[in-house]
Amino acid sequence: MAQFRAKKLDLGCFVNVRVIRDHTKRKVFEQYETQRQALRYIIRNTTLPQRARAQAQLQLSQMHAYTRFTQINNRCIEGGKSRGVIRHFRMARVSGASVRFWHIGETDPSVVSI
Repeated sequence: MAQFRAKKLDLGCFVNVRVIRDHTKRKVFEQYETQRQALRYIIRNTTLPQRARAQAQLQLSQMHAYTRFTQINNRCIEGGKSRGVIRHFRMARVSGASVRFWHIGETDPSVVSI
């Protein structure tokens, strides 16, 4: 969504539309995470009145989709790919940098300590 997109992106990687969208989703999720957790706590707390729980549920359902954790995808920081991404490195297994990384490790095992 354009309403959440930052004017200046702090990306130091390959940039395409999907990477920008994923970056925006990560920032929005980070911004609204505590608010979502508080609403979810209120909804699940059975000692509170039913009206307060229903209002919290309504607020949570009206929040934007980008505030959900399930909207965030793993993307390669090198090429923007979404498939075959190694989480620890945030790189696709077939990107150029990861291929170079694995070849360095094959020649000198002391370089790679995984």
